[in-house]
Amino acid sequence: MTSKKALIDRVVVICATLRSAIIERALSPGDKLPEDSLGESFGVSRTIARQALGQLAAEGLVNLRRNRIAVVATPTIEEARDTFEIRIALEALVADCLAASITPQQIKRLRSHISDQAKANLTSEPESIRLATDFHVILAEMTGRPILERYVTEVAYRSGLALSAYGRPHSNDCAIEEHRRIVDALEAGDAEAAARVMTSHLSAVAERAHVQASRQPPRDLSAILAPYIAN
Repeated sequence: MTSKKALIDRVVVICATLRSAIIERALSPGDKLPEDSLGESFGVSRTIARQALGQLAAEGLVNLRRNRIAVVATPTIEEARDTFEIRIALEALVADCLAASITPQQIKRLRSHISDQAKANLTSEPESIRLATDFHVILAEMTGRPILERYVTEVAYRSGLALSAYGRPHSNDCAIEEHRRIVDALEAGDAEAAARVMTSHLSAVAERAHVQASRQPPRDLSAILAPYIAN
């Protein structure tokens, strides 16, 4: 008999996989997420797949429809703008907190992460996009404030969804350089500069989410998720 912990672990894996697929834009707003297809892809029951979809719906990444067919959420322009406005305020707070407490080991970790992001930018744009989001999640984690980390993580992923729906092509080089400037300000202990650079960076990201989405044809969910599950 499968233990409760094992069931929870499976839900966590499914959620993490779908978040990565969404943030890397393998899954797009409006893509269907049938429980039976998810169950087959992950080798789990429809009940477990349904629990994972419920968790992602609570995070604003999935919409649950009455006919039990879940879809990747499509935020409105207004929702996208609200998300970025809230994110900017939260991450300015993150920068302010870290400027006074960040350690050399944390600075080293951040610079290593940016290096990985730069390498991915040369070989895999989806991975580079995911690492760019992870950078902000790591910053929030470093504050040691679980509630702040939770909210930043949620709005960071919702921002990624908004960019997937409405964003226009851009150079990841800009984000990488802006991340370096944030770390420089944090290392110098300059809270004002760190918050200013963070706000400028996220405002620039937000500008990329203010265009109309283009329609895409339906795609095979199993084929999209296969590379994520294999890893």
